[in-house]
Amino acid sequence: MNVSREALTSDGMETRGGFRDECGIFGIADSEDAANIAYLGLYALQHRGQESAGIATLDGELVRVEREMGYVADVFDEARLSRLPGRAAIGHVRYSTAGASHLANAQPIVFATGRGPLALAHNGNLVNAREIRRRLEQSGALFTTTSDSEVILHLVARSKAPDVASALAEALLDVQGGYSILVLSLEGIFAARDPHGIRPLSLGTREGSPVVASETCAFDLIEARFERDVEPGEIVRLSRAGVTGRRFAIANSTPCIFEHVYFARPDSTVFGKSVAASREAFGARLAREHPAEADLVVPVPDSGMYAALGYARESGIPFALGLVRNHYVGRTFIEPKQAIRHFGVKVKLNPVRDVVEGKRIVLVDDSIVRGTTSKKIVRMLREAGVREIHMRVSSPPTMASCHYGIDTPTRRELIAANSSVEEIRQFIGADSLGYLSTEGMLEAFGRPLQATCAACFTGVYPVEIPEEELEKEGAVAR
Repeated sequence: MNVSREALTSDGMETRGGFRDECGIFGIADSEDAANIAYLGLYALQHRGQESAGIATLDGELVRVEREMGYVADVFDEARLSRLPGRAAIGHVRYSTAGASHLANAQPIVFATGRGPLALAHNGNLVNAREIRRRLEQSGALFTTTSDSEVILHLVARSKAPDVASALAEALLDVQGGYSILVLSLEGIFAARDPHGIRPLSLGTREGSPVVASETCAFDLIEARFERDVEPGEIVRLSRAGVTGRRFAIANSTPCIFEHVYFARPDSTVFGKSVAASREAFGARLAREHPAEADLVVPVPDSGMYAALGYARESGIPFALGLVRNHYVGRTFIEPKQAIRHFGVKVKLNPVRDVVEGKRIVLVDDSIVRGTTSKKIVRMLREAGVREIHMRVSSPPTMASCHYGIDTPTRRELIAANSSVEEIRQFIGADSLGYLSTEGMLEAFGRPLQATCAACFTGVYPVEIPEEELEKEGAVAR
């Protein structure tokens, strides 16, 4: 699908072509080295967003911000970090594959308000942002970005509540969707999760300073101790006085299972569970549901690694690294058109011929979205001399788009929404194809369907999606 990277709709929101942002957020309060610690925290969260990076700090009564397009290490150097004094900082990494991808939408977003300066970092997606934006614009609000995140700051700034925490609670009762947010203010850093707790957010302590991050892998890097998750429907204040929390809504916890299937780093604990352990459990259950006669279990690196380990352990088939990933591929590269077949996949993955030649393999990946990448990998392995390829997927068929912050195509583009498993097998060219069942995934995860967001697999959304959003992705007829 060809989408203008800076196209706007008539209501000023970005056109995303069915894609959604997935981001990482980090904050630290009461630290003399706040900006540098935030830099390290974002470095650990780089996998959650590679489009832009930004840090905002509170220096007395002044909020300073530095943000730019690119990787964390490219955006920040010693000179730039030195321009961010202060003992409190929040940071953000953003990922955007379509829509308005430019500096104006990089975060943290900073507002001057009657409550003093406010900075916002947001992970997730607000499903009613268009309706709120239209309402605010009709009352005179001027927006500086095309991001859904900005509506939260407008609502906080307009609130007549006596303090930031109360104003934020009021604003969050107005928005709907899946979100974790950080707000930097003169009153401290405020962290919040939506009432369903769809997106992750954890609290920790580093040398007496409270810290908050999308994933616990950020705590490991900065040598912080994990304390607990921010609860669904909770606002937490981080300041020199420590950490205090308050409820703004009744919790109805449905955490996103796709964080454990694919997105989160395997060395993180997310929603109170080890991501690596979840993926191994998915793979083990997959081996029971879809066994295969094969010589090797081969993961598609890196996301299929732990599921393949689980499959190999459960099946007794040897695990082998039959594909090598090039970790030095940037976000973009020059493709020589048709000069080299499948260049886009080959620059990232390459078979180890001595390992796979003449073998029957179980090829394990976390998901199949459009099917085009799987098809190219299968063909590449055939060319390397693999005798049989039994594709195994450690999640159910991806049937619906995510509206809460994970990057997924529209329903029209999802191969499983429009094809049978046998049709998908034929398309990718595998000898057999097996997906983990929804029941098996949930059992391995340890939560029932009603206590989990598995909307991308089931089409059942815990937070109702406005019809105009579903119409745009082709989920309902006009």
